[in-house]
Amino acid sequence: MTALFYLLGVAIFVVAILVSIGLHELGHLIPAKRFGGKVTQYFIGFGPTVWSKQVGETEYGLKAIPLGGYVKIVGMLPPGAEDLVDDVTYDEDGNPVHKVRKSNTGMFTQLITDARAAEWELVKPEDTDRLFYKLPWWKKVVVMGGGPTVNLLIAFFLFLLVFSTYGVKTSEVDAGAPVVDAISECVIPYSESGRACEETDPVSPALGAGLRPGDTITTFNGTAIAGWEQLRDLIRDNKGGTATIGYERDGKPLTGTTSTTVEARPTSDSDETLTEVGFLGVVPTTHTVTEKGGVLFTLDQMGTMTVDTVQALGTLPVKVWDVAQAIVGLEERAADSPMSIVGGGRLAGETVSHDEFPVVDKAVFLVMLIAGFNFFIGMLNFVPLLPLDGGHIASALWEALRRGFARLRRRPDPGYVDAAKLLPIAYVVAMGFVVMGVVLIVGDLVVPLHLEG
Repeated sequence: MTALFYLLGVAIFVVAILVSIGLHELGHLIPAKRFGGKVTQYFIGFGPTVWSKQVGETEYGLKAIPLGGYVKIVGMLPPGAEDLVDDVTYDEDGNPVHKVRKSNTGMFTQLITDARAAEWELVKPEDTDRLFYKLPWWKKVVVMGGGPTVNLLIAFFLFLLVFSTYGVKTSEVDAGAPVVDAISECVIPYSESGRACEETDPVSPALGAGLRPGDTITTFNGTAIAGWEQLRDLIRDNKGGTATIGYERDGKPLTGTTSTTVEARPTSDSDETLTEVGFLGVVPTTHTVTEKGGVLFTLDQMGTMTVDTVQALGTLPVKVWDVAQAIVGLEERAADSPMSIVGGGRLAGETVSHDEFPVVDKAVFLVMLIAGFNFFIGMLNFVPLLPLDGGHIASALWEALRRGFARLRRRPDPGYVDAAKLLPIAYVVAMGFVVMGVVLIVGDLVVPLHLEG
């Protein structure tokens, strides 16, 4: 039964991602058709075609590898002045006739020329006024921005569903003098965080002081303790090491002496600089706080997510490199490392098959996982680099800016931006994403992230 629930979780996640991909591509297809563009293909997946159907001028279908999708819009690349003479002409069968230079100098020039030739093989005489590159700049922005915008909208509505019903649950330390909920058994070097205690590890200062779960800490080196934050600051600042701790157990006052000096470690979650600070090894009792909200609350939460995602995108190559090192055993895989759709499917399966999770918590986790993937996909596609949608958006905006400056300065119209000249960069970026994708998929198979709890 557990295996069946695992497969169910994987299936739910995969289907949801495929639906998201399909809606992303519809975000391109619908405005492209509304603006008069010619869309010849709409496919979910890559590789060999599994199924397709021709509807009008567009072929709709599924491909074997469900790692993305695409919409083929005719005329993405303008004819290059160096490759074509005057306007494109057509032979008696309606095929475009190119007057291409007989020789090309350089690999990149040949690459661009070949890409133009392949693009214009699809152009027919009746398509002249329907080519994508001829659309006004703002229509190009709408068409290319439609896909990732759909992903962000999916994420928004899923987040809204969760935030307005289930809410955001956080743990807060109980007020008053801190009550010990758990105690570290030993002191583990920060560089080895996450492993179990070994016989050679020193006993934690809390155990050395005689503390046990349920004890209430009342004083630290003679200072009365009113709350957890005060105690934490006193422990960290106790550079002398020796600490006399007053606590109550079953209403009886007790005292213990220990040393809080341990190996250097970060001073906070946001500052990873290793500093020698005091360490006791206690976890205070907490309670769960639930915060719910509607549209504005969701937008506020997504604003924070946007900042975090932009930072994550900036460090993505480094994070993927760390995953590659984890694959070959050079380091442990970090819990916050990126994952592929394979990793997402594994987490979905583990969630649904987890015996201790309530059904509501399972459903919320799945919805948040799907929303998170959509949010990341949307943000990633707005990065202004070809072949991402953001690269085409940036090209359209540059075209508008360039033409606007030309009008202001009463100069001739500079014409359309030639995105083909950026193809070498696009191929390098695409190859980079392919490599990172492969590394993450292998990582999710060899050193997968697992559900905590």
